[in-house]
Amino acid sequence: MFGYYFDLALRSLKRNKTLTALMVLAIAVGIGASMTTLTVMRLLSGDPLPGRSQHIFYPQVDPDPANKDSDEPYDELDYHSAVDLWSAKRADRQALVVSSPIKVAAPGSDVPASKLDMLSATADFFPMFGVPFQYGGSWSAEDDARHSRVAVISADLNNKLFGGRDSVGRTLRLRDKDVRIVGVLAPWRPSPLFYEVAGGRFAHGHTDGFYGKPEDVMTPFFTGMDLNDGNFYQFTCWQVPERPGYLKDSPCVWVRLWVELADAGKADDYRRFVASYAAQQMALGRFSHAGNTRMRNLTEWLDYNGVVPSDVRLQTWLAFAFLAICLFNTVGLLLAKFLRRSGEIGVRRALGATRGAVFAQCLVEAGMIGLLGGIAGWLLSLVGLWLVRHQPVAYADMAHLDVSMFAVTFVLAVATSVAAGLLPAARASRVAPALQLKTL
Repeated sequence: MFGYYFDLALRSLKRNKTLTALMVLAIAVGIGASMTTLTVMRLLSGDPLPGRSQHIFYPQVDPDPANKDSDEPYDELDYHSAVDLWSAKRADRQALVVSSPIKVAAPGSDVPASKLDMLSATADFFPMFGVPFQYGGSWSAEDDARHSRVAVISADLNNKLFGGRDSVGRTLRLRDKDVRIVGVLAPWRPSPLFYEVAGGRFAHGHTDGFYGKPEDVMTPFFTGMDLNDGNFYQFTCWQVPERPGYLKDSPCVWVRLWVELADAGKADDYRRFVASYAAQQMALGRFSHAGNTRMRNLTEWLDYNGVVPSDVRLQTWLAFAFLAICLFNTVGLLLAKFLRRSGEIGVRRALGATRGAVFAQCLVEAGMIGLLGGIAGWLLSLVGLWLVRHQPVAYADMAHLDVSMFAVTFVLAVATSVAAGLLPAARASRVAPALQLKTL
């Protein structure tokens, strides 16, 4: 029976090509606009660590003596608080993270030196965040303790300096010091760049928001301090440092601490530990208000920082509103199309066709229009994402339609067209055959 309805629908679509083209175009434009913005929204709001985000936490304390009236502590930690919490080893894993610009060169390479961002972190950074390696591996906790002159570089930097070959054991010059490469990352592009989220990367001198590429050079945290002290991005200072450029004792917050906790019980224990640490520091006279502490998991932290740009959310809502307008237009066109065939439908009803059969035939026709609209909408989505990739935004190169979104395109197109066809099909199935036969 479906084959018969399909044949009737195909004949009907060919009979009035202009009206068919208008309906297909309406659905295609709505689908193309909505799928383009939905793909970008999904890219920007996705979970960067699926299955693990609920175990990754970001603790905060408030060392600023003048911050008594604030509802929230600063987004980053001062050096002493960060190192104290990290050194306590109260989490399953813990990683200190800080960024800085640095001059990078490869001795013996023809590639000129360039200024890049360097990430300084402790060894747990790599297993905690599932960072993939193409060659070698990460440094060890012993390298952290010894301030070892080692580094991990990105796949992009490895391609640039060493032609993509295994560069483990090669020398890299950071500022004016030589370090040994121990690992090369596989292509890695978390979205968003979650470990950098702390009040916005703009505060750290970056212009690409939360969706830039990971740093090209990574060193042990304390090694980075030795190599580049005084050049780290400072988030907030509550008074002028007595020794500018000397960050360890500065009245500033600039270090991020991430911890991994396997279950809710450990998370509660760590919250109590952070509160106890703040109370202890208040007793020592370093903090003036110990109660201002927080610890959010990764997804809560991203939501708190408003990682997804507000204009992208607005564009997504507008695109789906446009799809709704296209849907209403399609309803009108289908209603006009089906009611123009009242005579034909009346003959079918007089020959014994049930209302259900007429209703099913009309829905099959609407579904075919949706399928054609889905194909055209998919092409328009590809064009839309191509245009996004040519925009001056940090996430532009990641805007691609993956398999799941490809499937959603067609499901949405057919579903919207069938939804649009429900009312016209219902009206058509109620055509009175006797009345229509009198007019033939």
